[in-house]
Amino acid sequence: MELPAREPSPPGDAAVIAASSAAASGAAEETPFQRIVADFAASRIALAGLALIAVILVAALFAPLISPQNPYDLAQLDVMDSRLPPGAQSADGKFTYWLGTDDQGRDMLSAIFYGLRISIGVGVASTLCALAIGTTLGLLAAFFGGRVDSLIMRIADIQLSFPAILIALILLAVLGQGVDKIIVALVAVQWAYYARTVRSSALVERRKEYVDAAACLALPTRRIVFRHLLPNCLPPLIVVATVQVAAAITLEATLSFLGLGLPITEPSLGLLISNGFTYLLSGKYWISFFPGIALLVTIVSINLVGDQLRDVLNPRLQR
Repeated sequence: MELPAREPSPPGDAAVIAASSAAASGAAEETPFQRIVADFAASRIALAGLALIAVILVAALFAPLISPQNPYDLAQLDVMDSRLPPGAQSADGKFTYWLGTDDQGRDMLSAIFYGLRISIGVGVASTLCALAIGTTLGLLAAFFGGRVDSLIMRIADIQLSFPAILIALILLAVLGQGVDKIIVALVAVQWAYYARTVRSSALVERRKEYVDAAACLALPTRRIVFRHLLPNCLPPLIVVATVQVAAAITLEATLSFLGLGLPITEPSLGLLISNGFTYLLSGKYWISFFPGIALLVTIVSINLVGDQLRDVLNPRLQR
């Protein structure tokens, strides 16, 4: 018994099927940026840290607009309002200090907003400067090698062999107090981390074919280093920079707590904690407690985001 002959498929069916499958596969593919965002959003803890950072940045940037009081304006301070507990009224009854006041009559809520502004500004500025210096030196060390590599890395090793706070203390003892002085001290402490990180990544990229191809095309060294090597070394640098922002804020707070950071007229979170340290045993906990909570929340939220970025940007952990 003969089977009925199968009718041939129309010639356009194969093309339609191939086009639909290609469209489906193309729709399923995602860009590296989309993958990073999706992997980062998979962690609710990291998202919570990012939300906290956003709230803290808004409070720091718009501190003059949302603060009930300007803690730097001596005309707005009243000695009669010093060391008032949270929720107390001012001497004239026109103002409520929701977080209390310090020994100079400053509203703690306003002082925390302004302190966040200074601490985050110093941490971000010092991190960006150290990132630029360390990245440049690390790329040059990896690209040229030889004596240039040995000189830069030995200087970095010497710098890393000393505790960061010791170097910062020595520099501030020589330079004095001020925002610019503490940024210089933090840059001197941080640049070696970026130099070693980018050097290790650039040494791997230096052996790849695209660098040899760029050299064969007689491209300038500056273009090869900053247009070809640097973009491929950015993932570990982003992670280190995120963590070092928290480290810079912590170190600045430590120096200010010791009285070597910012002047008393422009208190950061560390100086606010230091102002209330002598009153802890007398029951006036709020002078140090609330600035300490603000500092803790800031550092923890930055570290949560940095830890998730480390996992997301690690190629060994990619799905």
